[in-house]
Amino acid sequence: MLDAARAWFDSNETLLWILAGLSVVTFVASLVGLPWLVAALPRDYFARQERWVPAWGRHHPVLRWAVRIVKNVFGVLLIAAGFAMLALPGQGILTIVVGLMLLEFPGKRRVIRWLGRRERVRRGLNWLREKMHKPPFTPAHEQREPIQM
Repeated sequence: MLDAARAWFDSNETLLWILAGLSVVTFVASLVGLPWLVAALPRDYFARQERWVPAWGRHHPVLRWAVRIVKNVFGVLLIAAGFAMLALPGQGILTIVVGLMLLEFPGKRRVIRWLGRRERVRRGLNWLREKMHKPPFTPAHEQREPIQM
């Protein structure tokens, strides 16, 4: 049994090095990138009833679509990295939440507000904001919005 495992490791050494490198990259990226992304959000992001329109949202339509595509691709990559970080080193849950915040999908506002009411999620995000010298998020209104899937 050990010989079979050793043979597999020897034959897949390159793959294992690539996975180890990816683990290090996602760990470092989550430590550097997540606080920056969370700090860039407005303080009342979870409390707003209306959709937040960033500054780039008022530019030329081609620029808006290009940014939307890049933002959605980055959101999907963050969600994938977050799921990987559930088993690898890193901040998996927070990475998934930030990835969801970047994506555009129907019902996103309700999901974001639902997540913003979760104490553990808000505490983790506020911890990141504190490290970036930003004020904590304003708590979401306590009215319950059902999530329809």
